[in-house]
Amino acid sequence: MNWEVEAPNVVTEARFRELVESGHSAEILCQESAHKKGPSYYGIWIMRAVSDDGLEKLLVTARTRTTHNDIKIREFKTITGVVSFLVGIGFSHADVPLEEGQRTTHKLTASDKGSSD
Repeated sequence: MNWEVEAPNVVTEARFRELVESGHSAEILCQESAHKKGPSYYGIWIMRAVSDDGLEKLLVTARTRTTHNDIKIREFKTITGVVSFLVGIGFSHADVPLEEGQRTTHKLTASDKGSSD
């Protein structure tokens, strides 16, 4: 596979940011229900960029690839990680699903885009 060309249905963080900034929604999917451990909540969340016409792009890591040149889905293991990622994109709020199978969607607003400059 030519890694210089975008793989179908997946994007790295930089492209994910571009898509969200250009109008795609950021969808957070809870893969493993959240549980409290100490002062933090842990679980597993993944993200997708979703266009208005329903085209989905799954967020993958841009780190070194595994032994067979595989791509790896980017997993967030704490709520803090999810929130930090969303704030880094420019969102002014975060609605994080807590139960396995739940999902939430975020879309940058004009005020979000203005505050990220």
